[in-house]
Amino acid sequence: MAHVGDRPCDDDVNARLLALAKTTGYEILQTNGQRKYGPPPHWKGPPPPKGSEVFVGKLPRDLYEDELVPVFEKIGTIYELRLMMDFSGSTRGFGFVQFKNPREAERAVKDLNNYEIRPNRYIGVVKSVDNCRLFVGGLPKNKTKQEIEDELNKYVEGITDVILYSSVADKAKSRGFAFVEFQNHRAAAMARRKLIPGRVQLWGYEIQIDWAIPENDVDEETMSKVKILYVRNLMLSTTEQTIWKAMASVTGPDCLERVKKLRDFAFVHFMDREHAQAAMEYWHKKELDGSIVEVMWAKPIQKGVQRYSKRTSRRIHPEMQYVFPAAAYHPQFMNVYNGRGTQGSPHLQSSSSWRNGRTYITVPSPVVGTRSFTTAPEVLSEYCLKNNWGEPLYSFMKMKSVQDDDVYMCRVTIPQYPGDQSQFQTPRVSVSAEAAKILAAEVTQCLLTSAGQSAFFTKEYNHTSVVPPGHAVPQPPAAPFPAGSRMPAQPEITLAYALPPSQAPGYLVHGKVGGYDAQFYDSQYQVHM
Repeated sequence: MAHVGDRPCDDDVNARLLALAKTTGYEILQTNGQRKYGPPPHWKGPPPPKGSEVFVGKLPRDLYEDELVPVFEKIGTIYELRLMMDFSGSTRGFGFVQFKNPREAERAVKDLNNYEIRPNRYIGVVKSVDNCRLFVGGLPKNKTKQEIEDELNKYVEGITDVILYSSVADKAKSRGFAFVEFQNHRAAAMARRKLIPGRVQLWGYEIQIDWAIPENDVDEETMSKVKILYVRNLMLSTTEQTIWKAMASVTGPDCLERVKKLRDFAFVHFMDREHAQAAMEYWHKKELDGSIVEVMWAKPIQKGVQRYSKRTSRRIHPEMQYVFPAAAYHPQFMNVYNGRGTQGSPHLQSSSSWRNGRTYITVPSPVVGTRSFTTAPEVLSEYCLKNNWGEPLYSFMKMKSVQDDDVYMCRVTIPQYPGDQSQFQTPRVSVSAEAAKILAAEVTQCLLTSAGQSAFFTKEYNHTSVVPPGHAVPQPPAAPFPAGSRMPAQPEITLAYALPPSQAPGYLVHGKVGGYDAQFYDSQYQVHM
């Protein structure tokens, strides 16, 4: 850490920065590749709340605090300005400005984005995403929120909250993943580094770790007009009539417009915001039909998604115009699918306007003519995003064959998949990580499209059963080994038995893979070599 003037720099720049610090009373320090201006000399209390910071980009490399501060001071009080620096003393072309409250940050985005800071030089200003939340997958479903927090505290610091969602079918169990909130972005980033898959196991299970996708940032003015409540963690047996009566017990029946329930969550429309506020305050964290429900304001969807909804409005529930959170969402398309490439699959309705005419098939059926995709991971990614299951996460295992070649296996985690099994693994090895990823995506597609067909899990994994007949996505041969490879074109993996219903869903595979013994337990992915 060094003060301005202690480091070799252009004398003129040093003089300007020292003059700025003397005029404003702010301290300027350079540390870890960034230079900090602030906080204010007489600041008392905690730092500004989340949402008070903006990202500033497209800065000239020779533009410094003495030019930036006067511009941003027009918006409001600067709590801290951080410029990213390189070793030569020039800026890296971007930085962050934190104001005393989110309202000033919103005004900065509105007034200073595309601001001409020098002749023909325009800066970009957008809200900064100060992500303090991590997604942790692969957790045992029988662990409680407190148990997960206590176990994580053994490895990381700064945890402020653990968000754990109950299973849709069994409220006594979780969905196998959690969101972990930290004190700040730095604490979250350090935790993410410490919890790299393969380095730490929780209760003997290898976990998946990644940044949580931030929630939609809706401005205060828009949220102040919302009259719809989002109710989650409902029992599957809870009816719309039960929810109506519960809300009406607080506000009276004349104050409600309608109730729409989807699986374990619902949207409750009120005539006015005041009655919605009263119902939310009363029912939040209260028991309804034997389950503790959470009640909060529904968040209006982003404009880009609204345009998509308008194009397909006759196929989508109107309540899907409000999303909170994405993890709770069931697939929106729930009628009959009669689009291209199928002869009437019974689960999804046609959506040829979505993503330039691409269609999706959830149950294998004879192909009539479907436009192809680039790769299997791309297909899986778009399919999962379309159904609000989150971006698939890939993890790899590198091993040695008997010929001492590097071989790979891959497993896929679908963070918000509503079924009991959210992790899928390749049934054989590949000669490269990319081939393993493609194979894992293909196998995952098959398992998703074959959901509910238990006979699929009793087959022997071979070239013909990896991709069921009639699958709409043409792919290269399932065996990942090139002709002439020393690896066997068809590894000897057979399915041993299905687990009893009392145990976690999954299956046990054993045999020889490329000449070595391996055993994989698919549900929790404990690998024994």
